[in-house]
Amino acid sequence: MQPGQEEEGRPLRGFAATLLSRPDEVMLAQGASGERLVARLRALIAALLLLMPLASALAGDPLRHVAAVLAVVLVLNLFAQFWLLLARQPRRYPWLPFASSAWDVTATTLVLLALGVGDWPAALNNTVAWCGYPLAIVLASLRSDARVAIATGLLAVLQYAALAGSVILAADSPEQLLSAEHGAIGVVGQGQRLLVLGLFTLVTATVVQRMLQLVELSGTDGLTGLPNRNWLVHQVPRWLDGIDPGGSATLALLDLDHFRHVNEEAGHAAGDRVLREVAASLAGSLGRDEHLVRLGGEEFVLLLRKPLGTAWEHVDALRRALEARGFVAERGGDRLPLTLSGGLASCPHDAGNLSGLLRRADLRLLRAKAEGGNRVVARDA
Repeated sequence: MQPGQEEEGRPLRGFAATLLSRPDEVMLAQGASGERLVARLRALIAALLLLMPLASALAGDPLRHVAAVLAVVLVLNLFAQFWLLLARQPRRYPWLPFASSAWDVTATTLVLLALGVGDWPAALNNTVAWCGYPLAIVLASLRSDARVAIATGLLAVLQYAALAGSVILAADSPEQLLSAEHGAIGVVGQGQRLLVLGLFTLVTATVVQRMLQLVELSGTDGLTGLPNRNWLVHQVPRWLDGIDPGGSATLALLDLDHFRHVNEEAGHAAGDRVLREVAASLAGSLGRDEHLVRLGGEEFVLLLRKPLGTAWEHVDALRRALEARGFVAERGGDRLPLTLSGGLASCPHDAGNLSGLLRRADLRLLRAKAEGGNRVVARDA
């Protein structure tokens, strides 16, 4: 492979890896809500399909055809209620989005099989019934997971290719692929449908991934790459709910002391570099299920799975390490001092929600600043 070809291949590999990546917990929670919505739509569509046997009978179709359609529709309604039951607790079943989407594709194939009893052109040339495949792919996007859309699209292509290929190969004569009412089954026409399904899959997965990226950006600080205030507001309630019974957690509100002077003396570019370095240093101290959030400016929030006393020791050690390290505004320049102040609040002792914790931590931070800064306050005076 030539170097240029290798470089050209990297974006494609990166794009594929992005599509196949697992969404974060925020989007999985959104996907769970989407799963419930799809389950309700599926139940409604299955109920409407009960009109198909009636329409078939009124059209004068053979009895065996009407019976086949009725049997398939009853199965679809039974499974629709089954998926609706599971969707009440979608996060309990991680496999549910894949399984229910696979069923939507299989259900479309079953409907086509029922329509094709005695007249295959009535099935393979039925555009309305075939639209169940792209509908299943589009509904997969509501799961907020590009992997579900890709799996759904691939299954639709495979099932329809198997169905159309089996019919064409099994035909003993061209007349069996011809119907006065529904036209002829053509290889080119069926290939075009498979191509459309493939394009539908690619576009849907790309749209889902783009949506995930936009949501991620809306909750990410552009300078440091940390979660931002929007993330904090939406995710901390769930984080607090995850505290073990009898356990505790601590919110630490941190502020760099006299940071305005850094921007004035060293410039905003140096100030941005300092913020990134501080963010990286603080983030490196985090344990499992602990988070660092940038509120804006030089203000950060640490979410620690530690009781108040242990959290104070942790944050104070970070303060001392930052003070000892300082920062260098430019290569070869002098090391300038850098300190931070912090206010801590614990859950459930100080407050049980985000607003209460922030309010208490802010009061303690103000006290740390009033006492000269470069200190961490964990309790009221």
